[in-house]
Amino acid sequence: MISEQLKGIIKDGEGLTVEFKECRNKLNKDVYDSVCSFLNRSGGHIVLGVRDDGTVTGIDADALPQIKKDLVTALNNPQKINPPLYILPETIEIDGKIVLYLNIPESSQVHYCNGKIFDRNEDGDMNITNRSDAVAHLYIRKQSSFSENRIYPYVRMEDLRSDLFQRVRKMVRAENPNHPWGVMSDEEILNSARLYQRDYHSGKEGYTLAAVLLFGKDEVIQSILPQYRTDAILRRVNLDRYDDRDDIRTNLIESYDRLMAFVAKHLPDPFYLEKDQRISLRDNIFREVAANILIHREYLNNFPAKFIIEQDQVITENGNRPHGHGLINPTNFTPYPKNPVIARFFKEIGRAEELGSGVRNLHKYTRLYSGGNDTQFIEGDIFKTIIPVTAQATSENETDKITAWLIDTVSDTVSDTVSDTVKQRLIKLMLLIYQNPGLNSNELAKKLGVSNITTKRDLQKIAEFVKFKGAPKTGGYFLIKEMNEKINGKT
Repeated sequence: MISEQLKGIIKDGEGLTVEFKECRNKLNKDVYDSVCSFLNRSGGHIVLGVRDDGTVTGIDADALPQIKKDLVTALNNPQKINPPLYILPETIEIDGKIVLYLNIPESSQVHYCNGKIFDRNEDGDMNITNRSDAVAHLYIRKQSSFSENRIYPYVRMEDLRSDLFQRVRKMVRAENPNHPWGVMSDEEILNSARLYQRDYHSGKEGYTLAAVLLFGKDEVIQSILPQYRTDAILRRVNLDRYDDRDDIRTNLIESYDRLMAFVAKHLPDPFYLEKDQRISLRDNIFREVAANILIHREYLNNFPAKFIIEQDQVITENGNRPHGHGLINPTNFTPYPKNPVIARFFKEIGRAEELGSGVRNLHKYTRLYSGGNDTQFIEGDIFKTIIPVTAQATSENETDKITAWLIDTVSDTVSDTVSDTVKQRLIKLMLLIYQNPGLNSNELAKKLGVSNITTKRDLQKIAEFVKFKGAPKTGGYFLIKEMNEKINGKT
């Protein structure tokens, strides 16, 4: 949100989807009532630092950090907002005054604030907790708007896979040894994850579409959603058809596994150090992509989801219930959870980040993986993501083989007295020389971020421990020999 757009919202005044709070030194007590009512109605804009009449008073700079911290903490606290949610307040300056902007999505769930249900109308926030008719209509509206909440009263426990429940217990324990799902029964997990619901209008109750998609047997999923599939395609040589394909029609947990296996099969994992630790750029990018294509998707749409690897890009497409149209700026947009129940489930098992943070990480690592290019998000009835990859990253190349060999060699042959940090630096230097054989010692030191003297002393000291034997017989083998000589100061 840029300041000019926000000025327009403020000028139009408060209404069904717009609310102002002054909050000069601290949060107004009723801020969370408004957040709850917006979640339960149509979403909208909450601006802190503005009076009811639209006068921008601003938030005191000294109070701003604590206000932001209190907001984020409370919105993630089920004792305050239940179910909790992730919303990142955006700091914006208007005419020299600081305001906080909250973009509240419409939720698929009915939310409570301090145990009370609030709804929104033109006059403000209404407490409807004790109005059974209003609460019933609220549940009806949610279930008709978000297909993941659709109830299937004839689905039974025997239609779900018991082995997946045991796997989920192991996954949540890996994330948090004290996670409550780790000791719950299958039925308790389903209830805790909101995969069993009741329709307050019709009286129907049962397992939801989200439950079937996450735990259902393949034949049950196909019976309920015959159009459901995720098509993973490699298209580099045969552009009319494909070079490889995986037609995925199983539960979302194993669909994620198969997408990541397809990625590992066809996209390399180049060497990258972050704070002296090797991380996988490929996995950091495509874990988020695989989760997004499964989580943020309209499953009643007949359009099959697609994951296509091409020569210089990876494209994903999936059916969508759009909140806008056109290219999205990933650095400042607030993603709308298309299936919040499924999204929360993926977060609990460690396969999704908080909304917003995952997109920012995807943006960050794609730039590194692709040589500076950005991911594109295109909103519409079909949501499309384009992840650029370099030509080097789309083929099985020598660097990956050399890197793997270097890591194994250094681990096996470098003295135990050499620190892990120095070993990492040695690997990085060797790879730099392999990729840039023409660089002199000063240029190599600059790329490593150390002084030339320190580089020479450290690396010459540990080079004697490394035995360059058994390098892969590729074109890079001869550069490895030159590399050994450079590290030992022979050239």
